[in-house]
Amino acid sequence: MTPDTLSLRYFLVLAEELNFTRAAERIGIAQPGLSARIRRLEAELGAALLVRSTRSVELTTAGAALAEAAPAALAALDRAWETARRAGAGELGALRIGYSLSAGAETAPALVDRLIRGNPGLEVRAVPMATPEITPAVAAGRIDAGITRGEQPGRGVRRFLLRSQRIGVQLARNHPLAECAEIEIADAAAYPLRLPDRAANPVVHDQLAALFRDTEPQPRFRTPAISFDIAQRDLHDGLTLAPAGEAAVTAQPAGLTWRLLRGAPALTLHLVLPREQSPLHHRVRAAAKSLAHELDWLS
Repeated sequence: MTPDTLSLRYFLVLAEELNFTRAAERIGIAQPGLSARIRRLEAELGAALLVRSTRSVELTTAGAALAEAAPAALAALDRAWETARRAGAGELGALRIGYSLSAGAETAPALVDRLIRGNPGLEVRAVPMATPEITPAVAAGRIDAGITRGEQPGRGVRRFLLRSQRIGVQLARNHPLAECAEIEIADAAAYPLRLPDRAANPVVHDQLAALFRDTEPQPRFRTPAISFDIAQRDLHDGLTLAPAGEAAVTAQPAGLTWRLLRGAPALTLHLVLPREQSPLHHRVRAAAKSLAHELDWLS
């Protein structure tokens, strides 16, 4: 039979004291209750653990063997219990966060760093993904959480506003508009505008394109031949502009700068979690909420 672990802990105290009165006082129970516990333990084991007399208590051979082996076994059980408790509380395990490349400059690294520093037992892995793939992957359980630019459509998930960014444009430092602290939307529309491929991110493509809907003449939109170019070589022609959130400033390639578009609405980033959430998901949500508050992401 599996031993009664509480009685086993009581026995170890008694094995140290070799006195029922002192052991009962140390444990905080009545002496008859301690005696009953020890008798139950002996019955489960099928062997006497103590030799009792009116003057003394001594360990039998079985009692001495149990007193030597039990502490390590109980310590292992305590560790297993604590491991299970922490896993159930979302403090242990592997966490996969998918993020769109536009969130990779600042937002995703900040959240991953917060989760790692606040949860030493958690293995956090960030996975760059195409934006339309993130919400379905969260809903299907292929990733645990996602960060998307714009409120991407999809079922089986819950979305939380993580960050609101001012919209501006990235441009070459030698661009004619780079001398302006803020750029009028109509002035930006006079130059070629690079937008993300609509197939890769229809929500953000449409939001950015809508900024220039009422400008005349209609702007010339360009879609890069590759989905992500860290050097952003097409902007170095000194003419092309790329509408982007202000987080782009933190990962600015050499030779480029960022300027605010006057009157443009905010660009949003959302945390995507499954509709049915575990303690691990609640932990991600709490970390994201705390981070957004501390860094003033939602002002």
